[in-house]
Amino acid sequence: MDGGVVIFILAILIVAVFIFVAILLTGKRGHHFNMEAYQARFLAIENKLNKENSATFMTTIIEADKLLDKALMEMGVPGKTMGDRLKRSGDKFTDVNAVWRAHKLRNAIAHEADLEIGYKQAANAIAIYKQALKDLGAI
Repeated sequence: MDGGVVIFILAILIVAVFIFVAILLTGKRGHHFNMEAYQARFLAIENKLNKENSATFMTTIIEADKLLDKALMEMGVPGKTMGDRLKRSGDKFTDVNAVWRAHKLRNAIAHEADLEIGYKQAANAIAIYKQALKDLGAI
């Protein structure tokens, strides 16, 4: 083989490797959310939480949990349940333990008929969901 042909083939291979690496580094780095829609939905949840109306404490937590679950599904995180998706996405959150606590509170709300929670507990859970959605880039 001619020396020029070998150099040409090596140059093509080097360029191909650089393109491949560039695609890997920039390709599926992150999902692009419709931030306006997520922000509007989360603001509606936050505004619904009313210190004077204990019925809002539980409903806002359930809605915030659903919104986080929607974001995880939209990102393509696999799992049949929110818990499954959280297990697979723990590294995406600044405080995964807090997200788990908020989700466990949501489960208690859904499954324990006599559960009562206070405003502070609800507001704390909503703040956790807000941070989780920020961590994902949804809001």
